Amino acid sequence: MKEMIKNISPIDEISDIWKPLTYEERIYLRENTKFLEFKKNEYIYRDGEMPEYMFFLLEGHVKIYREGVCGRQQLLRIICPKNLFGYRAYFSNSRYVATAVGIDNVSLYAVPLSVFKQIIESNNKLSVYFIGLLSQELAIADMRLVSLTQKHVRGRLAETILKLIEIYGIDPNTKNINGYLSREDLAGYANMTASNAIRTLSSFDSEKLLEVNGKRMRVLDIDQLTKISQQGQ
Repeated sequence: MKEMIKNISPIDEISDIWKPLTYEERIYLRENTKFLEFKKNEYIYRDGEMPEYMFFLLEGHVKIYREGVCGRQQLLRIICPKNLFGYRAYFSNSRYVATAVGIDNVSLYAVPLSVFKQIIESNNKLSVYFIGLLSQELAIADMRLVSLTQKHVRGRLAETILKLIEIYGIDPNTKNINGYLSREDLAGYANMTASNAIRTLSSFDSEKLLEVNGKRMRVLDIDQLTKISQQGQ
């Protein structure tokens, strides 16, 4: 982790959280926010640690995961730039129940929870904002649960590939997904073994749905991938 001195100007990057704040709260937040950088695969926080900060991601992507059976990682979600994370432990008054790691090089703002606590206890509008965020997370978790328990491996992997397209985007000329997940992370997000993920990717390749070449994944038939995801098989 590298801490840098930077002119913190959250008004542009944290527009949604910025709006409910008073002028004095904005100044207080600006003066107490840290700018941090993490290298690829560097831990931001670990399962079991007591939370000290709430984070706002500026650049890069962060994976949130838990260790499962036999040390297998269950990838819970991927944090994209311009999003908050690490705040649920504060509201539940508990330790982190998952680990956060940079998928690539990451830069972020870290807001001390002591600062956040002082602001949110006196600002009802900010409380309502976070109730909305937590409600959205719960709805997404509910949908993920249905997907992971009812869809076949093909449906789960197709859904994961569509999620990668949503996160990273797709090159309009080459049709390549503009980002990469390791086969282990891809499998973890789709709740399957790495060998199952590799075998299913090979099947998608043979069916001309994808063209897989090392780290590169080229989308050939997004409509059929969507159909497989929706049907779950």
